[in-house]
Amino acid sequence: MVVVLGYQLYDLARGSYGMSIRAAAFQLGLFGLVQFLPQILLAPIAGVLADRFDRRNIVVLGLMLDALVALALTLGTWFALLTLPALFGIAALHGAVRTFIGPAQSAIAPNIVPAPLMPRAVAISAMSWQIGSVAGPTLAGVLFAIHPALAYAVSAALLLLAAISSARIRPAPPPPGNGDTHPLRQMGDGLAFVWRDRFLLGCVTLDLFAVLLGGATALLPVYARDILMWNGHPVGSLGLGLMRAMPSLGASAIGLIIARRPIEHDVGARMLLAVGAFGIATAGFGLSRNMVLSMVLLAVLGAADMISVFIRNTLIQLHTPDAMRGRVSSISGLCVSASNELGEMESGLAAALLGATGAVVFGGLGAVLITVMWTFAFPELRRTRRFSSTYARD
Repeated sequence: MVVVLGYQLYDLARGSYGMSIRAAAFQLGLFGLVQFLPQILLAPIAGVLADRFDRRNIVVLGLMLDALVALALTLGTWFALLTLPALFGIAALHGAVRTFIGPAQSAIAPNIVPAPLMPRAVAISAMSWQIGSVAGPTLAGVLFAIHPALAYAVSAALLLLAAISSARIRPAPPPPGNGDTHPLRQMGDGLAFVWRDRFLLGCVTLDLFAVLLGGATALLPVYARDILMWNGHPVGSLGLGLMRAMPSLGASAIGLIIARRPIEHDVGARMLLAVGAFGIATAGFGLSRNMVLSMVLLAVLGAADMISVFIRNTLIQLHTPDAMRGRVSSISGLCVSASNELGEMESGLAAALLGATGAVVFGGLGAVLITVMWTFAFPELRRTRRFSSTYARD
């Protein structure tokens, strides 16, 4: 749904509104910003709700609301009612709904998985998400070519199926005593907990700043429509779907390996190396003009990101007490969203100033620089040898 939404917005800006490539690329940046603003406002509330109510019910309700968003896009596209303001408004609503799903969904796993199995559980969960991310963009490109509304209709059906599946998870009630503290106090306690714990602070901010700069995927519509060619023609929406799928394809391949043989030694150093590799692959993609090479670099980018995400998510879950897990997950999710959505804003603004190629290369090299800085600013990260299960079953 998001892949098609971004392409549709860019195509509308270039076609119906007659914008230049740089001006339309800046619209993609604004697209990321409007998804992020509701999240920064609602993330503290979402974290508190995940620690005060049944996490499963929050996930189910959020998925059903997101299905309604997809249905609205289906009808708006079918009847040609969508304008840039309408697309921005729907994107903001989607961002708001996802804000409530993320913390509750992340906090469920330690409630139903024994601590020794958490690394494998995180790997399987991430791998399943990546497999969906491989099929989704590719299918989106094909469905969009048949009819743009069809991609949104399929999204609505799949989101409804996800809600039904989530409803079959056993209840995940909040930890005892979490309803006794004032919600505003709980928000403050969550932020203070992350701020005082340098290990958690280093984990969440590493992803925030590295991906904030290295957000090549935000500019993929530009590459698909105006830069990368196949047999003398732009690769178009189908090429966009293939490119959006390649990071997840690389991530899924690594995920299969990690699920069978989880990373167990020198986890902190490997996380830092993976983020550095992510930045290098991003810069390489920015310079490439060959479709095959570009897809390979995107797969490498995704594989490196998968290693980083697996290690970081496992460490955060195992280093957080259950009573705090919803709030810490919301903070971590906010940083991930900031890195993605604000990364799109940064990429769009940089593209308006430097061009798409300059923006992607600048971002990739910036991600490498951030990794070097965090290696020395947070020595706790590079010194982490193994996963700890201190809080997994408290």
